[in-house]
Amino acid sequence: MPDVFSEFNITGVDLFALLFLAAVWVSYVAFAARQGRRVPSLHSRMDMFRREWMVRMIERDNRMVDVNIMRNLTRSSQFFASTTMLILGALIALTGYVQQALDVVSGLPFTVKGTARLLEMKILLLVVIFVYAFFKFTWAIRQLGFCSTLIGAAPKQPQDNAEQYAPVINRIARITSYAGVNFNNGLRAYYFGMAALSWFLHPWLMIVATVWVAIILYHREFASKTLNALVHDDFSIRSRD
Repeated sequence: MPDVFSEFNITGVDLFALLFLAAVWVSYVAFAARQGRRVPSLHSRMDMFRREWMVRMIERDNRMVDVNIMRNLTRSSQFFASTTMLILGALIALTGYVQQALDVVSGLPFTVKGTARLLEMKILLLVVIFVYAFFKFTWAIRQLGFCSTLIGAAPKQPQDNAEQYAPVINRIARITSYAGVNFNNGLRAYYFGMAALSWFLHPWLMIVATVWVAIILYHREFASKTLNALVHDDFSIRSRD
């Protein structure tokens, strides 16, 4: 351990900030999944609407509108996946200019002076975060593609009650929910990537940014006006998120 500290010139605060980011991220994902089963959340409410969408899809004879919706959802994941690739390319290119980047960062006020090895470690952290995001977005794309196939294979319009096709409805709704989870995890990686970016300036700033990101995510998923609009039927245009 002392060799690692001397090799990367990493301080105890740097190590604590790194472990704090990882702990908060993992803990928040577990908390959000557990809390979402107990109280309304954006994901749980959207799951209800996803299933309702599939019920309406089964009732339609022409399902082009459903295919177009699925295509739009896929485009969102494709946009973030391609953007993530551009970010990864920029980060990998940055590894060839570590010394120049170190000079720029060191010249900023309130920054902690570090070594080139430590800066490489910070870049590597961002690479790991955005590689994770890329895998989540691309898996969401594949899952939405599976849902498009399932919509095409859905049985014909029912004679009386769409719930007679409940297994089909539940299957497609469940896979779209999985895609939503992966897309959401990819977005969370972007949020925590912003917190990790602040490590370039100061480890304490990353700690503060990590807490701020967790608070923002909690508010948007469990206490936002958007969630309130999804939960309650009454509607009033007074303010926006």
